[in-house]
Amino acid sequence: MVVVDTNVLLDVLNSNPTWLNWSATQMINLGKAHQMIINPIIYAELSITFVTVAEVEESIANMDLAMEDLPREVAFLAGKAFLQYRRSGGTRTNVLPDFFIGAHAAYLQAPLLTRDARRYATYFPTVRLITP
Repeated sequence: MVVVDTNVLLDVLNSNPTWLNWSATQMINLGKAHQMIINPIIYAELSITFVTVAEVEESIANMDLAMEDLPREVAFLAGKAFLQYRRSGGTRTNVLPDFFIGAHAAYLQAPLLTRDARRYATYFPTVRLITP
């Protein structure tokens, strides 16, 4: 299985002129051999693009994504990584969703398809990142 970060999904959904080709190609190629998954955090970030739940659900189905719940261990790991970020001088407070996504990939021991490598590599060094 591969966790797909929101930025990659938005590249495809919004036909991002810079990243569409890379993101779509990665999803197609990885999807041939792996189950592509998202979690409630990614779902919430993705939902901003849509008007209804039905639209989100249709989009997820069209991209052949599976939804995985977040165990408590993921929340704990996300909190600890976020604490490390803040203690090392991180000042942005709106990045906590990224820590949940990274912690989920770490917990599942699954690769993460993302364009945001720096933070994930720093706080989740065991996660194999698939990046441009």
